[in-house]
Amino acid sequence: MLTGADLDPAPLHGKSVAIIGFGNQGRAQALNLRDSGIDVRVGLRDGSKTALVVAGEGLPGVSLREAADADLVMLLAPDEHLPAIYRNIEPLLRPGAAIGFSHGLCIHYGLITPRADLDVIMVAPKGPGTALRQLYEEGKGMVALAAVAQDVTGQAWPLALAYAAALGSGREGAGVLRSTFADEAVSDLFNEAAVVWGAVPAILEAGFETLVEAGVDPALAYLECVSELKLLADLIEVRGIAGMREAISNTAELGALEGGRRMVDDHVRATMRSILADLRTDRFAKELSDEAAGDYPLLRAERKRSRAAALEQARRSLLGG
Repeated sequence: MLTGADLDPAPLHGKSVAIIGFGNQGRAQALNLRDSGIDVRVGLRDGSKTALVVAGEGLPGVSLREAADADLVMLLAPDEHLPAIYRNIEPLLRPGAAIGFSHGLCIHYGLITPRADLDVIMVAPKGPGTALRQLYEEGKGMVALAAVAQDVTGQAWPLALAYAAALGSGREGAGVLRSTFADEAVSDLFNEAAVVWGAVPAILEAGFETLVEAGVDPALAYLECVSELKLLADLIEVRGIAGMREAISNTAELGALEGGRRMVDDHVRATMRSILADLRTDRFAKELSDEAAGDYPLLRAERKRSRAAALEQARRSLLGG
């Protein structure tokens, strides 16, 4: 893990950075760069409603043509929109300039094939943009992965590390891990599908439903199966998994030991290996592109189902609305 003095900020001195995509990551990264003294601007489509938001943050908003003239162009819009954005700006990029990403998906799965005369880097903060910005404002930082897919100038790695430093990733409690576009993309998608964002919510819902089916009051089922997740996450963040287990009661620890072994058995591990193998192909990337082309029918349907679920009704009743 690279920290502090390992991250030389000099390769970004005197260079311009353009951020394309002003969502969760784009906003945070643009603000952190600005506050680190970097010449940063935000590329906007003609007539973009985001222009007022950008101006309200005190950041210069420019046309995509002007953005493409920067020394480093960071592509931070949603993955499924990046291929079209890149096609539009590719003719405008200067030879020897760099393009950057915060997720390896488009490069690893071939949705974007960068021009041969460009450096291609990735700096991927391992958390949401809101947390990245908050940590920066507190004088801290967030761990980030850095990678290089194409190094034409011989300066791609120093540039990536300097960018990470400008985001605050060399500060207290943080660091930069050298990685690859492939490893970042596959591991991130695996986490989303099989662990934190996929499996954990599904287990919470299944646990809630099991208790309610057995006659337990939905509010109590929600408190037991969902609300305690934050306690678990906070304990793991501070103490690690081993420390978390030592911090809970013997009753909880023994129950967790027996239940965990029954829940995560060889079948679950085999399913995880199957998901990982699937993500090493380009099937998911194609599915994402098709979902976007159809205006997200699967995601829209699932969001509607989730909002109407009994678990959400129990949550609203506990919150008084």
